[in-house]
Amino acid sequence: MKLLVDSSSSLLLSLLLAQLPLFTSAVPAPYRRPNVVHELDRLANQTKNLRQITADLLKEHAFETDPEQHRFKSLPLMNNRASDINSLEMRPTLSQLHADLKSFEHHFAWLSRVSRKHHHPALPKLGQMMSLIKSLTSMLEHQMMRVDAQRLSPPSPSMPPPPPSQFDVLQSSQELLLQFRLFCDWAQRVFSVLSTKSKMSAVQ
Repeated sequence: MKLLVDSSSSLLLSLLLAQLPLFTSAVPAPYRRPNVVHELDRLANQTKNLRQITADLLKEHAFETDPEQHRFKSLPLMNNRASDINSLEMRPTLSQLHADLKSFEHHFAWLSRVSRKHHHPALPKLGQMMSLIKSLTSMLEHQMMRVDAQRLSPPSPSMPPPPPSQFDVLQSSQELLLQFRLFCDWAQRVFSVLSTKSKMSAVQ
């Protein structure tokens, strides 16, 4: 009789063990949100891509003229110092980068409109760059929501009058691209430094 009970118990245990994979596969894996470091690295890579496209546009023959500076009165001031980068804090830094990026987005939208009127040869690459700017803006806004960074509300940028000729469009293009390359240089380094700081915080 004891042998029969032991055999039944063993059989029941074997059946339960056989069903265990089915039970475990039925339980959904927990959702893991991308961490802050990963998102900051993505922002740095996207900014690097934008910087490369900007550099390619500046190398083209259409942009080789010396630009007349200060056509754009409302461009972000790129007077950041490398010595300041290690003291930057996450929230206000992301907020300021977002405000600057939105300003550049408005300026490039203006450039795209006037370039179409004068049949600018760089329109395809300009369109690609504007798509990447919108994508970077969206990624940055997502990261700001995650860390509870405030959105700044700067005044709408004021644009220069429409350029009368293609030469004037080229001049405006180069000034805008030179400033945007400075922004990308700075933003890429900032995202990388913030990523490094986040890694160090995670292991402490």
